[in-house]
Formats: sequence, structure tokens, C-alpha cells
Amino acid sequence: MAGRPRQFDRDQALIKARNLFWRQGYEGTSMSDLVAELGIASARIYKAFGSKEQLFREAIAHYENEEGSFADRALTTECDVRQAIKTLLSDAITLYSQPGKPHGCMVVATAASVSAENDGIKSWLAEHRLQRTQQIIDRLRLAVQNGELPETTDPDSLGDFFAVFLHGLSVQARDGVPSSRLLASAEQAMSILPPKE
Repeated sequence: MAGRPRQFDRDQALIKARNLFWRQGYEGTSMSDLVAELGIASARIYKAFGSKEQLFREAIAHYENEEGSFADRALTTECDVRQAIKTLLSDAITLYSQPGKPHGCMVVATAASVSAENDGIKSWLAEHRLQRTQQIIDRLRLAVQNGELPETTDPDSLGDFFAVFLHGLSVQARDGVPSSRLLASAEQAMSILPPKE
């Protein structure tokens, strides 16, 4: 007589899947990889999460609500725009270089190589990155309106710069650049913010 299937913790399974996707990317993670990592049969993974793509999307949402929420906090809770940008960059470096977790940003790292076959995933991840860029631009626009930055400031190009820098930090961290160097580069990036008039 066969025993009952072993129960599994769905939340723990999601975290394991998230970390696997974070390390290997969407296309770099096969169903057999997920079976090995989660320790459950593929049929149970499909039953719990629907499909590999649905599991990936849920894993990204989990990342953005947990580890990746540092950006929302920095841009919405810091009163001073300079402190908001500084916190954004330093918290990113802390996360992207954290021991025991995959390095870099999950949204940036998993999008590095997605084939035409998975254009839907590629576009979806691009939307997430563009939303972050817009969030930075919106915070800088508010800073101009509030007089935190000079009226001559171009918040759009400045926001694009910080988004490029933020995403670049992810790549550098993934390549093994130490956090001390990333923090030093963030100090350089901060110097681009115009002084108060």
C-alpha cells in the first residue's frame, strides 16, 4: 500500500523556486531543476502553482514584495530627495551583495537572456524595470516642485541616470564586484545631484 504523499509548505517551496530562478534565470531553470530544488514531483508543482511561468511570476511578485521592496521604501518614506536616492542605492547594494542569497536584482538578472519564444516574460520584466525608472523620475519631479532641487533640474534624464546606475549595480554585484567598491561608486553617483539653490 502506497503511503500518502508528503505534505509540503507552499510558501517555502515558493522561496526555493524564487532563489533558483534568481540564480539561473527563467529559461535557465528547467522543470527538472525545480523538482530537484523543491523536492516534490512536477505534478504537484503544477497543481500548486499552475505552470512554470505562473510560478516564475509569483516568485517575482514575492521578491518585489519582500527583498525588492527596499526601493519603494526609500522613494516613499525618505523626506529628503538626496537621502531617498542615497538610501535607494545603499540598500540595493546591501541586497545585491548579500551572502547566502543570489547576487544582483532578481528582475534584472532573470531578464538577461530570454529568447523570442518567451517574449511575454521579457516584456513583463521590462515593464517592471520601467516602472522603477518612472518611480525614480516621479520622486525627482516632486523634489523640483518642492524646491529640494533647482527648477533647472531635468528630472527625467536624472531619473534615467539613476535607473541605469541601479540596474548596473545589479550586474556588477552579480559579477562579484565587492560591496565596498559599489558603495564608493554610489558616492560618485550622488555627486550628480545638483546642489540646492
